[in-house]
Amino acid sequence: VQLQASGGGLVQAGGSLRLSCAASGRTFSSYVMGWFRQAPGKEREFVAAIKWSGGSTYYADSVKGRFTISRDNAKNTVYLQMNSLKPEDTAVYYCAGRTGNYIYTRRNEYDYWGQGTQVTVSS
Repeated sequence: VQLQASGGGLVQAGGSLRLSCAASGRTFSSYVMGWFRQAPGKEREFVAAIKWSGGSTYYADSVKGRFTISRDNAKNTVYLQMNSLKPEDTAVYYCAGRTGNYIYTRRNEYDYWGQGTQVTVSS
């Protein structure tokens, strides 16, 4: 199972970015996918998660109302649309996946990880 994250970059505060995470190597019909982020000197934290079936989603309070997680099962791809970005959103963003039918929010609950993509928000 391989996860490939992309779409990071440099953006001004208030701007938007869309991250993508392409999954390959296995059928993801029963996978839960998540996004985490890690800022310099901080622990990796949960951002959002989505079930592959049903589309149930869950967000960290810090991004609720600004970020949207979605998926395209035909493309085995998960997206994270990030709007109204703030400097405190600056971090390396990682996508993660696991089998299951719940929303998982802890780092150690995920089995597969992408390589990370840098998001930098300037003030």
